[in-house]
Amino acid sequence: MSSQIIALLIFVGIFAVATLRKVHLGVIMFAAAAGVGIWLADLEMKQVIGGFPVSILVLLVGVTYFFAIAQENGTVDRIIESAIAKVGDNAFVLPIVFFALSVGISAMGSPLAGLVLTPIGMPLAKKYGIDRMLMGLAIGCGLSAGGFAPTSLFGIVTYGTAHSVGIPLNPLLLFGVALGANLVLMIAAYAMFGGFALLKSRATGTLAPSDAPRFAGRGPLPAHPFEREGLTRRSAEAARSGLQTLEKADAALAVRTRMNATQLVTVLCMLGLLTSVIVLAVFGLDPDIGILCFAFASILTLVDPKTGKTAVGKIDWSTVLMVGGIITFVGVLQKMGAVELLGEAASQIGAPLVAALVICLIGGLVSAFASTTGMLAALVPLAIPLVASGDIAGWALIAALGVCSSIVDVSPFSTVGATLVATVEEDERPRINKLLTRWGMSMVVIGPLGLVGALVLPTMF
Repeated sequence: MSSQIIALLIFVGIFAVATLRKVHLGVIMFAAAAGVGIWLADLEMKQVIGGFPVSILVLLVGVTYFFAIAQENGTVDRIIESAIAKVGDNAFVLPIVFFALSVGISAMGSPLAGLVLTPIGMPLAKKYGIDRMLMGLAIGCGLSAGGFAPTSLFGIVTYGTAHSVGIPLNPLLLFGVALGANLVLMIAAYAMFGGFALLKSRATGTLAPSDAPRFAGRGPLPAHPFEREGLTRRSAEAARSGLQTLEKADAALAVRTRMNATQLVTVLCMLGLLTSVIVLAVFGLDPDIGILCFAFASILTLVDPKTGKTAVGKIDWSTVLMVGGIITFVGVLQKMGAVELLGEAASQIGAPLVAALVICLIGGLVSAFASTTGMLAALVPLAIPLVASGDIAGWALIAALGVCSSIVDVSPFSTVGATLVATVEEDERPRINKLLTRWGMSMVVIGPLGLVGALVLPTMF
């Protein structure tokens, strides 16, 4: 038991050291995982390396490579320009639309299936002057909500495990709880990251200079000469309005320009990717988005070898290494029984409400760095002692635990968060990484407090 505690302290300590020294977390974490696994857990090196998340590597590399090709050959810009011409200036509804799409796609079997929207939604948000955090959270919350549908992985694992240990849980009720919780988080994201300001800007017909859409790929609208020459504010605004009209007409003209053959093939591949994910999910198969991306990227590389070669440099290897190192260490902790140790300690707490809160905290904390599905399967049985006492309703505790383990997935240390970071421009990645870390870690605490308070507490009276 002492070795398990030491391993947990090392895990926490590495985060502190990497933050203070500003070094790559994945490098230190991977090396530490090998040391702890061999010297404290008596594991062989192949067992330690076996915890490296190859599936996440394939996912991140495949997604970033496929859409890097689409960006390099101009297809993504054309799609964005077309969307701008059709939607107009109604930027307020875009995150809502992507949230709804993410819910629908994720509900078809694989919670991660909605990640195919990320490389489209993030650059589209940039074009509309929408904070990338708002768009990223819209997609992330949609994945979390849709994943708990009765037809999707999180929902199946959660209510299936609950039923196997004798805890009744209605699948539709579980989905309703997840959807409701993520809608609340969406409202919070709108409030925190300028979403409601977009509605106000649309009503007044104005946008802040930093939020100006980049029509036709030209960058923000330049200051009109009248403004530079010091004319009245009203005259300057009138002149600027005329310039905006011209720019929009120019953008519409650019959209009407036909795509070249390579871009048409790219659009077909993007549609093929989305269709493949949906069809495979409908037939009960678990689509591997990373492999599908590699398959369609191979087609595009053969069509345009030069762009395919350039796109290799756009793969976000840094994020792959960071996520890989962390999850490898978490795998060592799981093999040592350190995670189970935390769960057992929580179940032995005398007060049922406090114990429920601790279990949800553990689920959220570990899931922020590891497999949400694995955490659900491991922690749901820990609710048995609490439910057996009759003080807590089993459905309430399991539903709270499930959602708490999912809403933290936007952390950049998990697959969803890492993909969000990887699909923004390189100069924006530090900011998005920092904000997603804060959001994800805050959900470790806010989620259990809110969900235990809303679901578990009322059942005790």
